[in-house]
Amino acid sequence: MAHVEKTIEVEKPVEQVYAQWTQFEDFPKFMENVEKVRQLDDKHLEWKAKVAGSERQWKAEIVQQKPNQVIAWKATTGDKNDGMVEFQPIDGKTKVKLILDYDPPAGAAGEIGDKLVQATPGRVENDLKRFKEFIEERGTPTGKWSGEIQGGQVKK
Repeated sequence: MAHVEKTIEVEKPVEQVYAQWTQFEDFPKFMENVEKVRQLDDKHLEWKAKVAGSERQWKAEIVQQKPNQVIAWKATTGDKNDGMVEFQPIDGKTKVKLILDYDPPAGAAGEIGDKLVQATPGRVENDLKRFKEFIEERGTPTGKWSGEIQGGQVKK
């Protein structure tokens, strides 16, 4: 399983940064390869992306969510991936740390998987930079979900 960790500092308070991150259906606006994210319910998402020229689809479950602190997920179908994004307030700004673990899909002789392993760290970094620009240019987040998920249970 491949592993990527990237961090960026965003010039907005943690409440605004976290609120925007909870708007999963907006991810295609700043994530390069993500074509569509559909939120099925409070903790289930359906993803569609184009990775190394190959269309990929998977479903994910949010396994932990603490407002203004952390969101963690795992894939339940399709490409295997899991990860976590942490939010840390720093003097009116927010440090965002994204951790991603994934098993690249194998293509002809593993070419797709090899391309994904090579490209993913840079793509994650660029996606975070675009997220930073997206939220910093906005007066307010596009929405907010302030529920909590612990041990698979949703608390509103």
